[in-house]
Amino acid sequence: MKICLIAEGSYPFITGGVSSWIHSLIASMPEHEFIIYAIGAEEKNRGKYVYQLPANVLEIKEVFLDAYLKEDAALGKRLGLTEDEQQAVLSLLDGSKGDWHALFSVLSGSKVPSVAELLTSKDFFEVIQRLCEQKYPQIPFTEMIWMIRSMVLPLCLVIQNGMPQADLYHSVCTGYGGVAGSLGKYLHEKPFLLTEHGIYTREREEEIIKANWIKGHFKDIWIDYFHNLSACAYSYADEVITLFERNKEIQIELGCDPSKVSVIPNGVKVSDYADIVEEKSKDAITVGAVVRVVPIKDIKTMLQSFGLVKEQVPHARFVIMGPTDEDEEYYTECLQLVESLRLENVTFTGAVNVKEYLGKMDMLVLTSISEGQPLVILEGMACKKPFVTTDVGSCRELLYGNGDNYGNAGITVPVMHFTQIAQAIITLCQNEPLRRRMGRCGFQRVSTIYTHENFLAGYRNMYRKYEV
Repeated sequence: MKICLIAEGSYPFITGGVSSWIHSLIASMPEHEFIIYAIGAEEKNRGKYVYQLPANVLEIKEVFLDAYLKEDAALGKRLGLTEDEQQAVLSLLDGSKGDWHALFSVLSGSKVPSVAELLTSKDFFEVIQRLCEQKYPQIPFTEMIWMIRSMVLPLCLVIQNGMPQADLYHSVCTGYGGVAGSLGKYLHEKPFLLTEHGIYTREREEEIIKANWIKGHFKDIWIDYFHNLSACAYSYADEVITLFERNKEIQIELGCDPSKVSVIPNGVKVSDYADIVEEKSKDAITVGAVVRVVPIKDIKTMLQSFGLVKEQVPHARFVIMGPTDEDEEYYTECLQLVESLRLENVTFTGAVNVKEYLGKMDMLVLTSISEGQPLVILEGMACKKPFVTTDVGSCRELLYGNGDNYGNAGITVPVMHFTQIAQAIITLCQNEPLRRRMGRCGFQRVSTIYTHENFLAGYRNMYRKYEV
C-alpha cells in the first residue's frame, strides 16, 4: 500500500519526538511504501534533511509556509466568486463552522489561478469588509486585511499545492497537516487517518496568548482560525488516533466524533538501550534533559530551577542534550540567563547521540509547557532513569502509572513552577535509593506496556483495514 504521511514542522527537517516517531514507523514497515508530505517553516531548509530516509520512502514533497505575495499578481482582479463561495471563505475567519468542502472547491479550482490573485482580489476584499462590518467594526480595515492575508496565506499555499496520489493519507497532526490530509481525501477519495500527538489547538492557543506581535483584538481571530483547521481534520478523518486517554477526552471536547477516536500509545525498543554503560560520577550528581531548545520546552524555567538546586546541592551539574539551532534567539536568551544567574556546570551539548550521554545521568528533567506522550521519557525509563517532569500530556500517567502496580518512576510538578521543580530535583539528588527504585519502576512499566511491538501492532492493524 502507498501511504502519504503528512508531517508539519518536524520530519525530516528537525529531530524530536514526533520526527523519531515518524522515522521509526516508516522504517519498521517495509511492506508499505511511503510518500512524505513535509510542511516546513522556511524555504531555506529545502532538501536539508537530518534523517537518512528509509528505503521504502518513494519521494518527499516539500511545502514551505514562509512565502510572500508576488508583486506581479493581477491586483484587484474580480474572480467571480459566488455568494456561497465568499461565505465559505468568511466562515474560515468569523468563528463559525468552516465549510471546508466549499473552501477546497474554491481554493483548488480554476476560479483561483494563484494565491496572490486571491488575496489581492476584489472578492477577498469584500469578504474582509464583511468580516469587519459584521463582527469587528472597531478594528481598522487596513490592519485587518494585512493580518488576515498573513494568516490565510500558508493555508492557501498548502491547498493550492495539491496532494500526491496515494492509497491512504495519514497526518501526524491537525493544523495545516490535518488540512492537507483532508484535501487528499477530498481530491482523491481515499481514506484519511489522523494521529494527534499533542493537542494542536491548545498549543497554538498558548503561543498566541503569549505572543507580543499579535495585538489583543486579533488574538481571538487567530485562535478561532486554528480551531477551524483542527475541526477540518476531525471532520474529514476516517479514524483519529491519540496516545492516551486524556487527549482522547480533549479531542471529543473539541468536537471530534467519539466513535472515530482510539488510543495507540507510543513505544520504544527497550533492547536498544541494554548496552548503555553506567558512567556516573562519584563526585557529582548529573541532571540531564533531552530536549530541543525552544520556548515550548520552557528551558528558562528549567535553568531557574537549576539555580535553586545549586544552592542546596553544590556538586550538581546539568547537561541539556538537544539541538539549539531551531530557535537561535531563544537559545541566546537561555545563555544570557545562565550568565545572569551565575550558573556553573551547565552544558548545552547541541545535537548529539543521546545514547552516549544517558549512562552518565543520575536523573532526567522535562519542563515543557505542553507535551503529548514524550518519547524521551520512555527512552529514559528504558535506561532506568528517574524523572522530574511538568504535569503535561501523559507525563503523570507515564511516571505514576494508569492502574498498574509498578510504582512511581519519578515526580511530576506544575508547569512553570521552578521552585517546585527545583525541590523535586533536590529530593532525588539527596536520595540515591529513591532514584534507583524509581528507575526500576519506570523500566518495568516501559518493558511491559509501552513497547515498540505493541505500537507497531496497533498501526499495522489500523493500516490493514484500508488495504485494497
